[in-house]
Amino acid sequence: MNDSRSVSSLNYAGSDHADTFAPADPWLHRFAAIVAVATWLLIIAGGMVTSTGSGLSVPDWPTTYGHNMFTYPYSKWVGGIFYEHGHRLIASSVGFLTIILCIWLQLKERRRWLRSLGIVALVAVIIQGILGGLTVRFLLPTPISVAHACLAQAFFCTVVSIAVFTSPRWISQRPSGAGAGSGLSTRNLGILVIGVVFVQLILGAIMRHTESGLAVLDFPLAYGQLVPDLSPEAVDRYNDYRRFELLIPAITAEQIAVHMIHRAGALLVASVIVGVAIMTFMRHRGVPALCRPMALAVMLVVVQFGLGAWTVLSSRNPLVATAHVAVGAATLAVAVVFTLRAHRAASVRRPDSMPLARLAGVTA
Repeated sequence: MNDSRSVSSLNYAGSDHADTFAPADPWLHRFAAIVAVATWLLIIAGGMVTSTGSGLSVPDWPTTYGHNMFTYPYSKWVGGIFYEHGHRLIASSVGFLTIILCIWLQLKERRRWLRSLGIVALVAVIIQGILGGLTVRFLLPTPISVAHACLAQAFFCTVVSIAVFTSPRWISQRPSGAGAGSGLSTRNLGILVIGVVFVQLILGAIMRHTESGLAVLDFPLAYGQLVPDLSPEAVDRYNDYRRFELLIPAITAEQIAVHMIHRAGALLVASVIVGVAIMTFMRHRGVPALCRPMALAVMLVVVQFGLGAWTVLSSRNPLVATAHVAVGAATLAVAVVFTLRAHRAASVRRPDSMPLARLAGVTA
């Protein structure tokens, strides 16, 4: 039997282990990384829209004050229009890049599951664009606005994953057992980190879109207490201080609760990341591919904690609040990279242990 026919007839490209044999396309990987960076910049632009209260600065969609979005005069990009219209243009660019990425994957990628992930990314960015339009059409309703923010993070995770899957490191990596082991495996720890960070980002989105970011004005205490009193009498006192002393809007007990839950979530995220980092360093001291992402995650969570405090103490300065959003998204991306690397290290088998490799050896 002809060797090439016996090997190619198995249609191995769609199997779970096809990426061990699939040649790396460095340009596809670079382009996927560009899409991931562009998505992160889009999240930052969206953060500026929310932080500056510019969400309705352009009241129509998909047009901009009756103009085609791409031909709106730059001279009219004033005030909040600059942030909202700029956000729309960046979003359109990310959508266009995602279309190219999806087509590239369909044409050049052997792995069927990765081609499917490209389609998932394309569908996600389309839905995200529609949600963005609906937030304007329905005047920023909280459920749609929060869904828009959360889908942005999920889409970011997707394109970061595609960038990892197309990397030469992923394709050429051989098993080391680094992600496996008894008890709670390293990859499961990574999933835990992704989960707590993502939930915290959801809480952050709820806090931003319910105007709860300044429901508590001091830090680290809350109205001088570790846990603020939420009784009607106490909330009335807080509001008297806000309205008559600071001349800022009143808040509700629910807004204070949302704010405090987000603070508690920050403590949980910090504890989980530091704990997972310590376990990773103890288990895999000689595996930079795992230790470096966790070291970066620890640094990011320290910065993020400081930015959260600064956001409150600066009365939600737009640049500080947006930096808080940006670092949160970056932390999520690092968690995704760490988890995928741990999974790869634990699950890849050497080619000589695979049926195709054995068959090729027999027919050679």
